[in-house]
Amino acid sequence: HISGQINELHHSKHHAAYVAGVNSAVAKLEEAREKGDHAAIFLNEKNLAFHLGGHVNHSIWWKNLSPNGGDKPTGDLAAAIDDQFGSFDKFQAQFTAAANGLQGSGWAVLGYDSLGQKLLTFQLYDQQANVPLGIIPLLQVDM
Repeated sequence: HISGQINELHHSKHHAAYVAGVNSAVAKLEEAREKGDHAAIFLNEKNLAFHLGGHVNHSIWWKNLSPNGGDKPTGDLAAAIDDQFGSFDKFQAQFTAAANGLQGSGWAVLGYDSLGQKLLTFQLYDQQANVPLGIIPLLQVDM
């Protein structure tokens, strides 16, 4: 269960700050490019990646929420979890360990590896670092 207070915090503070950061970085990046200021270009590209990561991660998180959620998955996802993790309980233990094992800011992620055609759990540090190539995020939990 995620409280309304936590949802409000994520919407009005966290997600809103990332969107504002994207807008600011885009404006500063445009200005730096016009001036040919390469140091400012690189700095603002890094800032843009960070804030876009925060925006995308929170956008995925909103789609993961449901007032009637909380049950085990069904259908193809349930079959894939059972096949690749052994059971939903084993997946849940691995996913929870990934979430609880994060140090500092980050996300626990269940993703589909489109190259290896399998499910993966991993820790996403900060907002944009270390995402394996070809991953389609299915479930993300902010820690």
